[in-house]
Amino acid sequence: MPAEIQSTVSDKERFLPLVLASPSPRYSLSQRLQSDYHAFWYRLGERLNWSRGVYRERPVRRLNHLNGIQQERIAALQRRFMVQFEQQSEHLTALKSYDYLDILEQAWSAWGRPRSIGGVVQDVGSSNFWYASVLHAFFRPTELTGIEVEGHRIYFNGYSRWDYACGYIQDLPNTEFVIGDYAKYGQAADVVVAWYPFVTPAPVLAWRLPLSLLAPQALFSRIAQNLKPNGLFVMVNQGAAEAAIAASLCSHAGLERQDSCELRSTLRSRRVFPVVSCWTATSPR
Repeated sequence: MPAEIQSTVSDKERFLPLVLASPSPRYSLSQRLQSDYHAFWYRLGERLNWSRGVYRERPVRRLNHLNGIQQERIAALQRRFMVQFEQQSEHLTALKSYDYLDILEQAWSAWGRPRSIGGVVQDVGSSNFWYASVLHAFFRPTELTGIEVEGHRIYFNGYSRWDYACGYIQDLPNTEFVIGDYAKYGQAADVVVAWYPFVTPAPVLAWRLPLSLLAPQALFSRIAQNLKPNGLFVMVNQGAAEAAIAASLCSHAGLERQDSCELRSTLRSRRVFPVVSCWTATSPR
């Protein structure tokens, strides 16, 4: 891996092997076959550890083809958070960034709670961390870390997730991208964020991952352990049904729900409404 990329990411990327799912999961034959296929490519990506170098998007500069509601909301977000994602990102990435920022803003407004500003913020399952600038704008962390278990995935253009992540965080202060399983990531945090964490098999397979990576109980237990006293876990789920499953797992892992809301109006259309919840740890670290 090139030296200029290694300097962007900390040595914390190298830690213990992945936590497996429950000892006797009940998966169909079709699910097991899909999982085995995805596992082959997952392991191959880890062995190759491929990189073309830092990937930077070409900024679109101006967002077009927005409806009136989108224009109004984006303008309000730009004023409040002093952001212009289109000056650093392509059109789709910029629009998704405003969408994620709007989701956080709507949730906090619904809850009527002050934002958690500063401190250590960790993001679980960060993909290529395209939304790192969103978390910076909303939480203004003193330290931000994105943790992704499949950071070596290679895209059609020959760049890897690692390459993209390095480009997205290159201009952000005190930010790093870690490749590894969060269930084995033992670092304290003031805020932990999880966008659409896997709690059922179907999304895991849809994202072309092996089912061995489906271990939500271990994930939420680690989050509870990592949270500092008065720390906050923020979770976004795909719809009420998935949110209910995730909530049960969180409760069993030692997390206590403080607030929750379903957002029925978002900048980008969705088949199901996102459910945003925040949690605190019920037991000492």
